[in-house]
Amino acid sequence: MLVGVIGYQGDVSEHIEMLHRLRDEYKREVSPVKIKSLKDLNKISALIIPGGESTTIYKLIKEYGLYRNIIKRARLGMPVMGTCAGIIILSRSTGDSMVMGMNLLNISIERNAYGRQINSFRDYLNIKNIGRFEGVFIRAPVIDHVGDGVDILATYEGSPVMVRSGKILGLTFHPELTNSTLIHDYFLSFVEGEGYISSRNREWYVRDVI
Repeated sequence: MLVGVIGYQGDVSEHIEMLHRLRDEYKREVSPVKIKSLKDLNKISALIIPGGESTTIYKLIKEYGLYRNIIKRARLGMPVMGTCAGIIILSRSTGDSMVMGMNLLNISIERNAYGRQINSFRDYLNIKNIGRFEGVFIRAPVIDHVGDGVDILATYEGSPVMVRSGKILGLTFHPELTNSTLIHDYFLSFVEGEGYISSRNREWYVRDVI
């Protein structure tokens, strides 16, 4: 399968490296594609919107004609994962007058709610279907409201930090900045079907278990 990563700005190479690891170390049938044009978008089976600067990513996906096409393809069933800035763009209400959310996740966001980059931190989360996972929070947004149709997969100090609606997955933290491929593997199951078994139960994934 071809999995795209919006390639203008942010943690693009880190997501691509995670997908390479799933292919090369764990024999998953996945090839990452950096997405910068509509032609690129039309090739893929799933999409990742990375962390970075949400206003910049939003401006460029609008400028290059990707914004409405991502919405259209997602509503037709293409899986999409957004991390940090990505979940802001996927949300119904972004908390930023300069970014119009795609409304693919029925949530509202408060941007940079944990403070500036100096206030970044790591802590362990318990994620539904996955288990224990180290969350990396960098200028992270906060989900301040979860609407109908959204499943909360993980919380931190009572606030949702990972949510899912159908084949749309949103995280306020950065799984691509850890050593674990578990979340990316879980996302690939959206393309392959819902027969996902946590990778911690697969013998060949033991190196990724935290």
